[in-house]
Amino acid sequence: MPQLNRHTADRPQTLPVKVLQFGEGNFLRAFVDWIIDIMNEKTDFYGAVNVIQPIGRGMAAQLSEQGGLYHVVLNGLQQGRTVSETRLITCVADAFNPYDDYQRFLESARNPDLRFIVSNTTEAGIAFHAPDADPDTLAESFPGKVTQLLYHRFQTFHDDAEKGLILIPCELIEKNGDKLRETVLQYADHWKLPAAFKQWIQTANTFCNSLVDRIVPGFPKDTIHEIQQAVGYTDNLVVTAEPFHLWVIEAPTSVQQAFPADQAGLQVKFVQDLTPYRTRKVRILNGAHTALVPVAYLRGLRTVREAVEDRYSGTFLREAIYEEIIPTLDLPASELEQFAADVLERFQNPFIRHELSSIALNSISKYRVRVLPSVLEYHKRTGALPEKLLHALAALILFYKGTYQGETLPVNDTPEILEFFARVWKTSDADYAVRETLANKAFWDQDLTLVPELLARVTHYIHA
Repeated sequence: MPQLNRHTADRPQTLPVKVLQFGEGNFLRAFVDWIIDIMNEKTDFYGAVNVIQPIGRGMAAQLSEQGGLYHVVLNGLQQGRTVSETRLITCVADAFNPYDDYQRFLESARNPDLRFIVSNTTEAGIAFHAPDADPDTLAESFPGKVTQLLYHRFQTFHDDAEKGLILIPCELIEKNGDKLRETVLQYADHWKLPAAFKQWIQTANTFCNSLVDRIVPGFPKDTIHEIQQAVGYTDNLVVTAEPFHLWVIEAPTSVQQAFPADQAGLQVKFVQDLTPYRTRKVRILNGAHTALVPVAYLRGLRTVREAVEDRYSGTFLREAIYEEIIPTLDLPASELEQFAADVLERFQNPFIRHELSSIALNSISKYRVRVLPSVLEYHKRTGALPEKLLHALAALILFYKGTYQGETLPVNDTPEILEFFARVWKTSDADYAVRETLANKAFWDQDLTLVPELLARVTHYIHA
């Protein structure tokens, strides 16, 4: 079977490089590059991607050996039907390691066709690294590298405002574009770069906040042989993903015109304010996960799919989402209900085995961030309490006892939290455990026993 590359696939690279991508991992290749590939097919974008490996070790060499080619395999449910699609991605022109070739790294900034920088360098990636001592030695941090590229571009094109770039980070942190701009400006100060450069960063470049959503299991080691037989090539960079995808980009209209993904029938939304979309994802998708785990696990279920398909916990989850979470959100009801339907379908994906135990990690802080705001907002808007979400809280407190019906539970949290629950459950007094947990301001940033009737309802459910 031939090795996949530009020659064996007869796919010469002819497109101008318009995108620099920091990151060669599964997510960007199955999300951003997949989107750009479809844009090239369905719109007049006609742009290639050059991939920069953001840290010393990575897969840039492998990607380069295949000429940037690889397959994305989508497996999942869409509108109740099983979907399985394979696409050869051709938009990646090349990939390289800047630690091996700093000059090539700088050259990429001199490309007049370049319009975009995209990235996914983990949640910790957008951070200032003080030991990056000067602009002439490759910076360790991702924002340091971006500053070096932008400064080189600024010098090459003599402060030309038309040669600024659009930067769309995909890191899963709030206001990722704003944070990247702040950190780049911090480097400009740290390296004592000219004031004109700092002005150019802020006026000629557009830093976009963005929110990404797609589950990407990655390399299909169990089915790779069958996939390679089907595509007819040895492809060592196959990446699997679910069909669902959503990219919300907070940006001016000029970005939407330059990056016409919405014209390609893709779920890419350009908005003036990302906040309600982030809140929707955190409260519905992440909040549903967090509420479901203890309820389903104590029923003997072990995966998300089993839990959603179980008559009791599936009904519990749907009622929690549609009756208690959605009424606390401010987007149009039809949009929220469609998102919720998509979430439930994604949870039932037969191709993804999502263990409840893996979602159980740090569940106390997850409940505070993902579920408690829905509880408090529901109470504020209706004067009543959301029974399903309080049932989930009672189940969570019981889960943190660490054992249930003779079985050890997969409780995984900080030492302080584990010590707290070991203490409050010492006598197996459920009422005491509930009262102490709800009153713990370190958990909830407030004393939840002061919310009228909340203590009584959670105590009721822990005995139910």
